[in-house]
Amino acid sequence: MNDQGLSSYFQFSNVDWGNMLTSTWETLWLTIVSMIVVAILGIALGLLLFETTDSHNPLVRLLNWVVALFVNVFRSIPFIILIVLLLPITQKLVGTIIGPRAALPSLIISAAPFYARMVELAFHELDHGVVEAAESMGATRWQIIRKVLLPESMPALVSGITVTTISLIGYTAMAGAIGAGGLGNLAYQDGFQSNNNAITLVATVIIVIIVFIFQFLGDLAVKHIDKRA
Repeated sequence: MNDQGLSSYFQFSNVDWGNMLTSTWETLWLTIVSMIVVAILGIALGLLLFETTDSHNPLVRLLNWVVALFVNVFRSIPFIILIVLLLPITQKLVGTIIGPRAALPSLIISAAPFYARMVELAFHELDHGVVEAAESMGATRWQIIRKVLLPESMPALVSGITVTTISLIGYTAMAGAIGAGGLGNLAYQDGFQSNNNAITLVATVIIVIIVFIFQFLGDLAVKHIDKRA
């Protein structure tokens, strides 16, 4: 029987470093791919919510209601429940319900609505005087979006995707507990279920390091693009 005292956390000879490296890569792959898709979908949904707010056109108001309903519903569902709920869809989309690829639909659908609300808020907090100045110079709506809204909101958008990415890292660990691979899967199956505390500790430390790296890179990017800094 394995020693389950505090010393068991430091029995690093029990760690399969090859599996640890593979699991770390799977976590990074899941995080980066889902982050890119979430950023694109989140900005699109957030922009759609912003542009359709307070419209007098019934069809536009209906569109706003539908998008807002989608965002609110999927933002409210706990991630572990969402994974189970989307299993049939995941099977259709990626052909499997286990492994890193199987976690992508749930990760994206859970995080994109969250980021969309942050994007919408960033647009609403923008100085309306800047937008009015662009309108007075004859800029089209697309030009305002491309040259005013997005550039002026970029610090908030980057900060928002940083927060969302850190949440995604936590989601990948939860997804791993039900067979999605990555460090969460390794910590649960090879660590917890096998009474190997050293694996659980090392996987946890690596996840914390990954979070610190993404937070550092996000803060660095915000500092670089923020004109007020």
